Amino acid sequence: MVDAHPGEADSRSLRYRERLIFFALAFGIWPLVAVGVVGGYGFIVWMLQIAFGPPGPPSH
Repeated sequence: MVDAHPGEADSRSLRYRERLIFFALAFGIWPLVAVGVVGGYGFIVWMLQIAFGPPGPPSH
């Protein structure tokens, strides 16, 4: 039997892979990257405050 639309299965497979990759990025990898970046920034600020004191005018 000959396919009426050759390549249709390939495009369906490609769409499935693209959706799978999108959902892996959107709900897996990028949230972890965002938490890591925000957590890293918070850690840097915390270490700077330990080394140089809290922000604001110097205390007497």
